[in-house]
Amino acid sequence: MVKKIHPAKPMDMFKKEKSHSYSRVGYDSDSDYEEDDVIQRQINQQQLEMIKQDEGLDMLSESANRLGTLSLNIHEELNSQNIMLDDMENELDKATDNLDLVTMKTKELIQKSGGKRNFMIILSLSLVVVVLLFFVIWT
Repeated sequence: MVKKIHPAKPMDMFKKEKSHSYSRVGYDSDSDYEEDDVIQRQINQQQLEMIKQDEGLDMLSESANRLGTLSLNIHEELNSQNIMLDDMENELDKATDNLDLVTMKTKELIQKSGGKRNFMIILSLSLVVVVLLFFVIWT
C-alpha cells in the first residue's frame, strides 16, 4: 500500500528537528594568530613572486617585440638586396653577350686579314715600332 501525502503539507516529511546549536569559534590562543601570520607571509611572498614573474614576462614580451621588428627589417633588407642582385645579374648577362659578340667579330677580323700568322706579324712589327720610338725619345 502507498502512503499518501497530505496535499496541504507536502514538505513536512523532509523537516527534521533541530537538536544541535553551533557556536562561533573565536581566536583564543596565540597559535591561531601565528598561523595567520604564517599564512599572511606566504601570501605576501606569493604576491612578490607573481610581481617578479610579471616583470619577467614584460621583459620577455619586449624582447619578442624587438626580435619581431628586427626580423622584419632583415626581411626588407634581404628583399632589397635580392632586387639589386637580380639587376646585377641582368647587367652581367648583357655584358657577357656583348663580350661574346666582340670576341666573335675579332675572330672574323683575324680570319679576314689572313689568319693568325698575319696577326702575329702585325703585332710583332707594332712592338718593334714602339721600341724604336722609345730609343728615339731616350736619346
